[in-house]
Amino acid sequence: MKVLFATSEIAPWVKTGGLGDVAAALPPALARTGCDVRVLLPRYPALREAFPDARAIVSLPEFGGRLPAAELFLAQPAGAPPLLLLDCPMLFDRPGNPYLGPEGRDWLDNHLRFGLLSRVAARLASHASPLDWRPDILHCNDWQTALGPYYLRFYEPGGAASVMTIHNLAFQGVFAPQLLDELGLTGRDWHIDGVEYYGQLSFLKAGLRHADWITTVSPTYAREIQSEAEGMGLAGLLQSRAAQLTGILNGIDKEVWNPATDAYLPAHYDREHLEGKTQCKRALQGELGLMERDDVPLFGVVSRLTQQKGLDLVAAIGDALAALPAQLAVLGSGDKTLEEAFAALAARHPGQVAVQIGFSEALAHRIEAGADCFLMPSRFEPCGLNQMYSLAYGTPPMVRATGGLADTVTDCTPETLANGRANGFVCGPATAGALLDTVRRAATCWQDKPLWRALQENGMACDFGWAQPARRYFELYRLLRPT
Repeated sequence: MKVLFATSEIAPWVKTGGLGDVAAALPPALARTGCDVRVLLPRYPALREAFPDARAIVSLPEFGGRLPAAELFLAQPAGAPPLLLLDCPMLFDRPGNPYLGPEGRDWLDNHLRFGLLSRVAARLASHASPLDWRPDILHCNDWQTALGPYYLRFYEPGGAASVMTIHNLAFQGVFAPQLLDELGLTGRDWHIDGVEYYGQLSFLKAGLRHADWITTVSPTYAREIQSEAEGMGLAGLLQSRAAQLTGILNGIDKEVWNPATDAYLPAHYDREHLEGKTQCKRALQGELGLMERDDVPLFGVVSRLTQQKGLDLVAAIGDALAALPAQLAVLGSGDKTLEEAFAALAARHPGQVAVQIGFSEALAHRIEAGADCFLMPSRFEPCGLNQMYSLAYGTPPMVRATGGLADTVTDCTPETLANGRANGFVCGPATAGALLDTVRRAATCWQDKPLWRALQENGMACDFGWAQPARRYFELYRLLRPT
């Protein structure tokens, strides 16, 4: 089974969210099922630097419109499938975020940058591929590669079947209709079953309409996006394709996220020996300037600071949380108003609230290990990975019942404690009052040490590795594989 996995980012080199983690972990897991996988993505500066010995393997001519010529480089990460790096300096040789310029706005030529990535993905999956290696499956991810299935169906015929994975339906790759020609498309593509979307041009809509199969990253999210409330304008299309839509829960890399071996931690621990977690809490308090107390719960947050993630609700209850008493450690960046609100909260409660604006992989691991409870009150969450990291680290998560959060976290009740399923706390409505009530409930439960130990052990017993999701993808590929 040959699979071309097309993505716009891959951890640890280029990562803005969960897609980068999935692109780093799923292809190796697929390889372990017996798939022959290649990962296609742009040759960003970080990847050029990471793989200086990558070799050019083929030149790609202009594709029409304003899609320029490019080259493919082959790189071989240690212990992972080969990378096919799309080299086009005029589009990809840029600093920082792969989607945003230095001022924080979208690159004006993102349609060309990811139109080229999509077209190359389709070419490599077609009979016209310049490579000897031909995939059975083209697996595209999010809007940045979503024109791949469309190009494959109408411009690069023959070859692979296509799978389109939605990691977050909120990002759809919508552009002005005047850019149609620049993508090598024509007026015949401009219709309701083509790339047209409410008078605009949408990469994601085209991919969802023409991929052979659609997946998303949790079973609950697969159901939610077929509703008008969560469908982001695409509910009707997704309902029409319900028979070809599957929710497959993401996994986590259990080698990277393992408190027994995590190199970022000051002490190690496992399900049977949790003493090291106490040391991690004390070290985190010292690192962040919090009072080194073991008689109050420490709540952790590692997130983009956005309303989607419910972080405005956390900011709103921050004073009341500190008054419980409890501590709060926040790591993230995003909405400037929220950044300022959290900074002001920390200033009002020195020693109780610590906020670091930005991102640090090492600190993210230490917050997962050092916190007592992890806050993740997202308004919507396609899958979520941090709640799974938290469960693996014995840090019961507090979430809302949405998307993958609903599929992974079971609320602590007398019944779920008795049957061994309780592993966290589930908040009801997306309101500050509901969140505060749930935080208070978690803080009360934390005082009951046997109860809390049961929550920790239940969470750490969960297996959210990639083996089962990879097997489900393999079975899907086998169903779709051209005969």
